[in-house]
Amino acid sequence: MIRLTALTRTFHMGEQTVYALNDINLQIASGEYVSIMGPSGSGKSTLLNILGLLDKPDSGCYELDEKRVTDLSETEQARIRREKIGFVFQSFHLVPRLTAAENIELPLTLSGIPSEQRQIRVNEALQAFELKQRAQHRPAELSGGQRQRVAIARATIMQPSVILADEPTGNLDHQIGAEVMTLLENLHHRGTTLIVVTHDRELGARAHRQIGMRDGKILTDHTDDAG
Repeated sequence: MIRLTALTRTFHMGEQTVYALNDINLQIASGEYVSIMGPSGSGKSTLLNILGLLDKPDSGCYELDEKRVTDLSETEQARIRREKIGFVFQSFHLVPRLTAAENIELPLTLSGIPSEQRQIRVNEALQAFELKQRAQHRPAELSGGQRQRVAIARATIMQPSVILADEPTGNLDHQIGAEVMTLLENLHHRGTTLIVVTHDRELGARAHRQIGMRDGKILTDHTDDAG
């Protein structure tokens, strides 16, 4: 499903060139549960941004579902991002002026789905994520766990084949974080590819496959045969 070949991404700091990603070769099969771990500056978030088509590599190839997406126009990339990829971030990235229901509905609206269909799918999501009683509340009126549940509902409302989660429990306490991971893992059990970036080894160890990064390179790639 995902194939990266000789992927490189650099940034310039004054006269110095810093390799955020350095010759990355990686394959992730459909339906896998993968954690990408490493210290700050290891390149894990840059890798996630490229997988999510939020950033472009300087060189190399990214194939998604056997399509070379690095060569596509920004419009085509936006369509793939909207239809196939769901994002869950540490800081939620909810729209402050929209209610929980409206935040969840946003991807459907941007995709031009008719209002009646949108309402059905939003109501189903509110029910599934136990947010029915918070549907008309804005993000500032929600707890951290509720905000992350809204974010996950929004990320999955288009039924994407891949979910990319960047430190999804970083702003949550341990118990609420565990509940959020259970929600994400339940989506994985239904066949969604789940890729989680984290510096938390305990969180990363929950994944069936664990990738370790440092200095823009993949150093370890371990699969738990019992997972």
